Formats: sequence, C-alpha cells, structure tokens
Amino acid sequence: MRARALLGVVSVTVGVLAWWLAAKAEETGRNSCIDDAMIVFDASGSMSGNVMLGMATTITRIDEVRTALSKVLPVAARTRRVGLMSYGPGPYNQCNVSLNLRPAPNAAARIMREVEALTPAGKTPLTNAVQQAADVLEYRSKPAVIVALTDGEETCGGSPCDLGTQLRADAAALTVHVIAYRPSNFSWTGEQSVQGIRCLAEQNGGLYVTANTQDELVSAFRETLSCPMISQR
Repeated sequence: MRARALLGVVSVTVGVLAWWLAAKAEETGRNSCIDDAMIVFDASGSMSGNVMLGMATTITRIDEVRTALSKVLPVAARTRRVGLMSYGPGPYNQCNVSLNLRPAPNAAARIMREVEALTPAGKTPLTNAVQQAADVLEYRSKPAVIVALTDGEETCGGSPCDLGTQLRADAAALTVHVIAYRPSNFSWTGEQSVQGIRCLAEQNGGLYVTANTQDELVSAFRETLSCPMISQR
C-alpha cells in the first residue's frame, strides 16, 4: 500500500511539473518544451546502409534511428504537439518529401508507426523538407521547433544555409535543430556540405549535434526534442 501511495505521489508530482512548465510558458511567451514541433526524418537510400560499413551485421542506420527515437518520443510527446515530415522514398522522383503527420497531441505511437513503415530510397532533399515543415508549423506567425535528422548532405540542389537565413528573417520564433548521424568511419563528401547544415541550425538558434551510435542518437533526440526537466524525471 505504501509503495502504491508513493507511486501516486510521484505521478502527481510529474503532472504538476508539466503544468508548471506550461504556466511559465504562458507568462514568458516562450518555452520550447511546449512549442509545436516537426521531426524531419531522413529516409533516403543511404539510411539502408549497414551501421558497421560492411562488417557482419544486419543493423541498418534507419533501424538505429528508429530505436533511438522510440526511447525519447513517448516522453517528448507528452508536453508538446509533434508531427512528422520524411524525405527520400516516393513514387515520383528521387527528391521526394512527404508530410506524414501534422503536429498532434500524444502523437508518439502514430509517428513511430509511420517511421517503422518507411523504406529508405531516393536522395536527400533536406532543404525542401525543412521548408515544408516550417510551413506546416506556420512559422511566420507562432513559435515552433524543427528537429531535422540527416545522415548525409543535401543532394537535391537546395542550400540549407540560405534557407536558414530566410527562415530567420521571416519567422516569429522558429528553432531549427540538426542531428547529423555519422556512423564511425563514414564521411560525407566535402566540408562545405557539413557547414551548410550546421549553418541552418545556427541561423535559427538551434543545436547542431553529431551522433555516431544509438546511445548518442538517444541523447541528441532528448536534447533537441524533449523538455530537459521532465526527461530527467
């Protein structure tokens, strides 16, 4: 009975903490813990690659990202509406972008179903995907957060840095985080490609986080998508 009572007290405490964070956001006008968010998910062909780069394993990059996201999203989705934009696979060309889900409350299960159904294919239209995510978030009129995952550079002619500058000029209060998933011993072509996506984040007050392992991916998603205080609880 005492253990059950203690569990009830802990649950109430977490609920009160979430309410307090929301109340503080109302007072200050900004709190990234409750801003609507879009996950921009890389499902390009390279995400089907082996995480060990040819060594004997069946684990793909997209599998690692799915597992990492599943460990963070259920908590993150309690305090904010979250949506999903994916890029890569599609029926029309190699630079497809798909709106899988508009920001919705308690969306973790729905987003994970969409992510699990993705089959990596196509190129990396990162710039277009982030632009479309920003439009869905109505970024010109209200605060919002984008968490963009990529395992490679833009390959569809866009300029992430130019987009970052444009979003910064037009946004009410948009934060763009970029998670660069770079498995060990895997390098992108050219330093400029890295600088472009780093610029996208820096132009919009976001973090540019590199991740080489599943644990680092979990930390990256937690740092960019979750509310730190609730995540620690």
